[in-house]
Amino acid sequence: MWVTDITEHPTGEGKLYCCAIKDLFSNRIVGYAIDERMTAQLAVTALRTAVARRQPTGVVVVHSDRGSQFRARSFRAVLAAAGLQGSMGRVASAGDNAAMESWNALLQKNVLDRRRWATRDQLHDTIVFWIERTYTGAVDSASSASSHPSSSSSPSPPRTPPLRHDHQPTGVNLPCSSPLLAGVVVGR
Repeated sequence: MWVTDITEHPTGEGKLYCCAIKDLFSNRIVGYAIDERMTAQLAVTALRTAVARRQPTGVVVVHSDRGSQFRARSFRAVLAAAGLQGSMGRVASAGDNAAMESWNALLQKNVLDRRRWATRDQLHDTIVFWIERTYTGAVDSASSASSHPSSSSSPSPPRTPPLRHDHQPTGVNLPCSSPLLAGVVVGR
């Protein structure tokens, strides 16, 4: 099961939005996108990135709130093309996406509340670093130190390779043979 949400962050240049997708099994962020506009394309890019990184098989439910970005035809089309099952929370019920809200609170505490951000690029780079290095590293440490009985009997989920984020207008093309993901560009 994957959960997703979009967060909004102020900078001296205006707002920056981050759409992240968390895999509840591995407790990792498997896809994300960051942009200065909160559009359906932001959610679509995060979802395509998650699909490219994890290449899910079987039934994977993607749960979100009822935001217009997650109700958009383009987002639903990517869900369908990837064989994913969409799920949305009830109106005025934030609790059903608590795992993602908890991650948003960690991002707020560990990155956003630390200082004021003068530029979008500064905040963008810091969010990427925090997701790829700090958050993923903490998840890996907690997973390896787990004393849960199932941790010794089942292998760890595969490590999610880090995304590259170039600040070139062309971004980075993700290698994938799926027509769904052809031409996916990550970065800014």
